[in-house]
Amino acid sequence: MEARLPGHRTMNPCPVWEQKTGRVYLFFICVWGHVTERQQIMSGRNAARLCFICSKDSGYSWSDVRDLTEEVIGAEVKHWATFAVGPGHGIQLQSGRLVIPAYVYYIPYRFLCFRLPCKARPHSLMIYSDDLGATWHHGRLIKPMVTGECEVAEVTGRAGHPVLYCSARTPNRSRAEALSTDHGECFQRLALSQQLCEPPHGCQGSVVSFRPLENTHGCQDPARKDEPTIQQSPLLDSSQGLEQEAGTGSESWLLYSHPTNRKRRLNLGIYLNRTPLEAACWSHPWILHCGPSGYSDLAALEEGFFGCLFECGSKRECEQIAFRLFTDREVLSYVQGHCPSPGSNSEPIQN
Repeated sequence: MEARLPGHRTMNPCPVWEQKTGRVYLFFICVWGHVTERQQIMSGRNAARLCFICSKDSGYSWSDVRDLTEEVIGAEVKHWATFAVGPGHGIQLQSGRLVIPAYVYYIPYRFLCFRLPCKARPHSLMIYSDDLGATWHHGRLIKPMVTGECEVAEVTGRAGHPVLYCSARTPNRSRAEALSTDHGECFQRLALSQQLCEPPHGCQGSVVSFRPLENTHGCQDPARKDEPTIQQSPLLDSSQGLEQEAGTGSESWLLYSHPTNRKRRLNLGIYLNRTPLEAACWSHPWILHCGPSGYSDLAALEEGFFGCLFECGSKRECEQIAFRLFTDREVLSYVQGHCPSPGSNSEPIQN
C-alpha cells in the first residue's frame, strides 16, 4: 500500500499509536503536482489534502488512504492558504484523545470576493479524535503569535491534573510555548522561551514527556543544590487547572531536541525540564550530534531509554538521517550542575 493520492506528492509524516486497539495512524499531507508551499501562500489557494493510512498489525500491512480534508476542514478551507501536519509524532492523552500537531497559513480577511493572501500567517493547532480514530476534528488556532511546526506532550502535576504542553517553531529567534487544560482544543497564554533559541527562520523541534525513574524533582541552583527553588512560569494563567498545579511540582518531566546554535542549524541538543508546570527551567543542552543538524523526533521508550531520529551531515544538515539511543542517566549526568536557577536567562551553547 502506498501513502499517496494520484497526482499528489506525500509530505510531513506524523504517526500516532492508539493503545487500546493497537492501531497505528500515519498522518501526512498530499500536495497537488509540484505546487510549492510559497505558491499556495502567495495565491491563497490551498493545494494540500489531509490524509492518513492505518495499520492493525504494527506496520506490517496498511489500509487504503483516507482523505480527511472535507471532514476536518470543510468550508473553512477558503481561509486556509495551505496547511501541514507534523512532521514528527502525535500522542494519545490520558483521556484517550488522539492528538496530531499541525499548522495552517490562515487568511483572516476577505475583500468582497477576493482573498488577501499577503495577510496569511502561520498558526499552530491540533487535529484530534475522541473515538479511537473513527472521526477527526481540529481545535482553535494558537494566536496571536506567529507559530508553525509544533509538537505536544502531556504533563501531569502532583495534584493529578493533566496539562498539554506545546512547543512551536517561530521566526522570532526563540521557541514558543503554550499550555492547554482542555486536551488541546485551545491553548492559554502563548510565550517566547528565553532559554530555547531558534536559528533564523526557525527549525522544527521535538518534545516528549516521561516519568523519571528517580524521585529527584525540582530544578536546582548549583550553588544551592539542597534547596529546591520554584518560580511560577509566564505560561501559567488564571485558569483553574493551572492554578491548582502551580507550586505543587510535576510527576512528568520534558525532553526537547533542537539545534542549539542561534545562527545556523548546528549541534543538535537535548534539553531537560524537570519542572515544566512551575518554572521556566530548561537545562543547558546535552549535545547529541556535533555539526550540521536539522529536524528531529524523540521517542520515550521503557526503563529510562529514549530514541532520537534526526537529520545531520558533515557539511549540510540534510545529508542523512541518523538514529541515536540514549538514557535518562546520560542526560542527567550532564545537566547536574548545569541547570540554571529558575527565571535566569541562560544562553544555549553556541559555536
